[in-house]
Amino acid sequence: MTEPTTPLSTSSSFWGGLQALLPSTKDYKGLSRSWRGDIVAGLTVGVVALPLALAFGITTGLGATAGLTTAIVAGLVAGILGGSNVQVSGPTGAMTVVLVPVVARYGAEAVVIVGVIAGLFVVAAGIFRLGRALAYMPWPVIEGFTLGIAVIIFLQQVPAALGVPKPEGENTAVVAAGAVGDAFGNGSLQAMAMVAIVVVVMLAAPRIHRSLPSSLLAVVIATVVAIAAGWDVATIGALPSSLPTPSVPSFEFGDLSRYVGAAFAVALLAAIESLMSAKVADGMTDVERHNPDRELFGQGLANIVAPLFGGMPATGAIARTAVNVRAGARTRVAAIAHSFTLILVVLFASSLVAEIPLAALAGVLMVTAVRMVEFHNIVSIARSTRSDAVVLALTAVATVAFDLILAVEIGVVVAAFLALRSVARTTTFAPTPIDREVDTEEERQLLSEHIVAYRIDGALFFGATQRFLNDLARVSDVRVIILRLPDLQVLDATGAQAIGEMVEDLERRRITVLLKGPRPEHQRLLQSVGALGQLASEHHVFARLDDAIAHARLHALDADRDPALCAAEPVS
Repeated sequence: MTEPTTPLSTSSSFWGGLQALLPSTKDYKGLSRSWRGDIVAGLTVGVVALPLALAFGITTGLGATAGLTTAIVAGLVAGILGGSNVQVSGPTGAMTVVLVPVVARYGAEAVVIVGVIAGLFVVAAGIFRLGRALAYMPWPVIEGFTLGIAVIIFLQQVPAALGVPKPEGENTAVVAAGAVGDAFGNGSLQAMAMVAIVVVVMLAAPRIHRSLPSSLLAVVIATVVAIAAGWDVATIGALPSSLPTPSVPSFEFGDLSRYVGAAFAVALLAAIESLMSAKVADGMTDVERHNPDRELFGQGLANIVAPLFGGMPATGAIARTAVNVRAGARTRVAAIAHSFTLILVVLFASSLVAEIPLAALAGVLMVTAVRMVEFHNIVSIARSTRSDAVVLALTAVATVAFDLILAVEIGVVVAAFLALRSVARTTTFAPTPIDREVDTEEERQLLSEHIVAYRIDGALFFGATQRFLNDLARVSDVRVIILRLPDLQVLDATGAQAIGEMVEDLERRRITVLLKGPRPEHQRLLQSVGALGQLASEHHVFARLDDAIAHARLHALDADRDPALCAAEPVS
């Protein structure tokens, strides 16, 4: 009678879960009280986002229009469909780092295909409830990842900041070094002056008033100075005065496989950075916490739609989200207002934006890159443990030297290895210390009778077995060993096999092995791998230590009477 209900309940559960990923009226709870603050916050974030969107678009090689379009479309789609009420999405420095080699390798049109495939990956991650996976990402990996990205963003701006053409090459550090070399003979002092002006204004503006949009103010002042002084510096150039229409580039389905690797990198970055940003926003506001699965779902759709409009893949932006919260945002109306603010810029101010010097935008990104790094977090990790410091350094170096996804893989693998090594080192294997079960006098008495009781604490798994076997290989002048297992917390198949190998080796050396108190699940594992079968008798497993000691003494006496019989004829 129950069979018919199972598919129905499974289907209901699936559709119920899918419905939780869609917008609802709860997204705008309290809007009647907060709408004014939300609109003001949206206007503020739009002003802050403008120079960043233009700069990131130019840096990728797609142009300022692509950056601006991404901020509008992705900001609107993710703002409505994402899992955070205060998240603001758009082009980010981290995504720029991934897209630069994609554009260089496959061309600008490939970004559309890569973005759509990546968006599908992220949507699938949301549907399959992978949003909480960020909890398993080690903190040193995240900080090392962020540090490496900041370094790359800074280095990417070096050619524009020095006023020299971008040298050939894919590695950012090599390109930046080449630009520095070119600047000694061909550098532009005017471009460098632009950067200096931007840096000074961005550092000074918050000291004057915290709410001043420092990046926009810096770009405006630098642009006015360049125009007034008649400086010959490269500018953004003409921008469209309307939003582009969606289009799909021509491609062969057989060629899609070559974009999968890049799409996976984009998807992974979009998921990680968006969830990180939403998590940061949760700590800054008292509004409802974000839904990580819905955040992935919304960001995935944003990454599908934005490239079709001529934009590029996007993520939740930590800097813009923080500005949004601090400006008073309470609902998604703020993110929506941010997108409409940028639409007004496209419609009515594109000619003014075209006059912005590229060096000024380079200065904005250089300051932004430095501000990305939480230096107190770096110091905290460096002072915590040597292992964490190594993970952070390796992840940061790999990010700069190779690519973001490889850096994350290296960081996670090294962190996992060091964590396993740390756990393995907590495993203790030594003669029984003084405790409630064996007092000092009895312990000495057992040693005089050539009996040793070992207690194994902690975890015995593949990371600890070799040390365990090495310790036992040195055992001598002993006739009976009692292995005490009740305090063993973790035992895997490798550890169980090691116990079996150890028992076999000791029994071959005519040293009888008795086991005391393995947990039921551990005893089943020992049985399944054949470790218990290596004991001289199936009766050599005891629940009480007193019984094990009494039995050990019988074996020791037999060995005294006839050493040739030691462990050869087990006492039942």
